[in-house]
Amino acid sequence: MNLDSVTQTVCFITGEERFVSTERFLSAGRDIGTFKDSLRAPIHRWFKYPAGYSYKLVHEAFKFFDIRPGNWVLDPFSGCGTTLIEAKKAGINSIGIEAHFFVHWVAETKLFWDFNLGELHASIHHDLNAIKQLLEQGLPTSVDLSYIFPPLVHKCYSPEVLGQLYLIREYIAQEIEPGPYQNLLKLALTDTLRTVSSAGTGWPYIAPNKRKQAQYDVFTAYKDQLWLMYQDLATTIGLGTECQTLNILGDARKRLKTTEGEDLIQDAMIDLAITSPPYLNNYDYADRTRLELYFFGLARTWGEITDKIRDQLMIASTTQVRRSEFDPDHPLIDAIKDCAPALYEELTAKIKLLSERRLKKGGRKDYDFMVAGYFNDMYQTLVEAARVIKSGGTYLLVLGDSAPYGVYIPTDEYLGRLACGVGFEEYRIEELRKRGGKWKKNPQRHSVPLHESLLILRK
Repeated sequence: MNLDSVTQTVCFITGEERFVSTERFLSAGRDIGTFKDSLRAPIHRWFKYPAGYSYKLVHEAFKFFDIRPGNWVLDPFSGCGTTLIEAKKAGINSIGIEAHFFVHWVAETKLFWDFNLGELHASIHHDLNAIKQLLEQGLPTSVDLSYIFPPLVHKCYSPEVLGQLYLIREYIAQEIEPGPYQNLLKLALTDTLRTVSSAGTGWPYIAPNKRKQAQYDVFTAYKDQLWLMYQDLATTIGLGTECQTLNILGDARKRLKTTEGEDLIQDAMIDLAITSPPYLNNYDYADRTRLELYFFGLARTWGEITDKIRDQLMIASTTQVRRSEFDPDHPLIDAIKDCAPALYEELTAKIKLLSERRLKKGGRKDYDFMVAGYFNDMYQTLVEAARVIKSGGTYLLVLGDSAPYGVYIPTDEYLGRLACGVGFEEYRIEELRKRGGKWKKNPQRHSVPLHESLLILRK
């Protein structure tokens, strides 16, 4: 469908123009905004990322918006690489930006397909045999795991299982040369960590007090995962025409530069942007990878995770808020007031209401400044997106609304209005599914109905 042919109307509630059409981009009621489909898809399933969306969303967007080889696609919050993987399969140039260094590494590993399959098969067979022999020998008595891993890791595994995982980790680090193959072996071990845990390690958070009934043999789980990854590569290598894939460890709020000081993404370079930014639902993306960070020695404490990851991410949870960094009377930046004054006043009123309710709650969560910080940060990402997307180009954002302390924040509408203030021409919202139903029995949770939606911006 050519969006140049759509008619326009005026939203009678907000006064902003939206584009409308008799044909939806996506049919309602689908879980395309979730990672469910990707759990069964080659390459995507190498890392079970709960904050991701379906690879089918990307595939359908390419068809709907006529994105072909030679075009450029951008994902400003690229996570573990869903958009980039589908673009590479289709031979379409792509750029992804991700600030979480571990998740960025996962995407980098998933995007390397330049293996010789025969050599890869032989290497995997050799190293699995070596690892099996190592595990049969057992952990040397000289190794004291209590000094190697933080307490949380010990709560997730029996001493025997943790010892076997440690031996595999050390074999990969000491016997395999750094590079794509080592990354492949390490990512297979990353997936194995939650499979063989005896504790509740389902997403989003680790629950050491919840125990699993099913137990998995460490070597079998690791071997099966590694061969699964090999099979996925065997069916994926060679797909698509030659294209450029840039997986950037960086901040979507900033204008990224090359080492020579030039813009990494040029003005009006992008034909389609597609992403799912953090939801405004107090989900801590840094804490989500705590088990992996602790196991691989990339962090040992909550403070280290904050320094290395949490402080690098845009604000979307109360654990990121430092109240001293906000002006209590004007927590929203003036730039939002300048480009969208009506939205500024509406958001300010809701932030003030959250500040009042916060003082009446036992936890006194910083929802007020979380909301302010979220829109301050998203403003910056929208400014940058408006710069790099071509005139007539499209930006798709999978979003969830929220209601902290029962104060409803229509994130999709607010970001659509904000986008129109920074250079986009129009916006449209398509609801995908209802959210929050599983929390109905929680008496401490609000009763505001929520949804997941697709915000479509037209440049």
